[in-house]
Amino acid sequence: MTPRIAQTQDEQAACFETLHSLRPHLTREAFLQRVRAQYADGYRLACIERGGRVVAVAGYRMGRNLAWGKFLYVDDLVTHPDHRSEGLGATLLSWLQQRAREHGCQQLHLDSGQQRLDAHRFYKREGLAITGHHFAIVLDTG
Repeated sequence: MTPRIAQTQDEQAACFETLHSLRPHLTREAFLQRVRAQYADGYRLACIERGGRVVAVAGYRMGRNLAWGKFLYVDDLVTHPDHRSEGLGATLLSWLQQRAREHGCQQLHLDSGQQRLDAHRFYKREGLAITGHHFAIVLDTG
């Protein structure tokens, strides 16, 4: 049950079903297009498989900024609904923390929607703290 990075486009595509439960607005084609573009910028998908099927996925990237120094940012963290409460999310989060340490990151960060109360309980149980609010605006690009 060790996470691995989805290297090929087929391996990345295999992550869609599970990730779709977190990002239901994405079609398979939009997902693949975004993942390919994000991979060029350092984004990676880590996944756990069971029985030849991806059952947990974490999308992450590393970066640097003045506030945090070098950090690992978790964009996506989801377990397939059929496999929740089996320790897969904790396994991925632990793997991400180890990966961050190996790459010299001082911190790990993620955002979570206000409505995701079960996720918040999980993050707190795993030692993460709520440290701020995230603000956003949709920009008119037309």
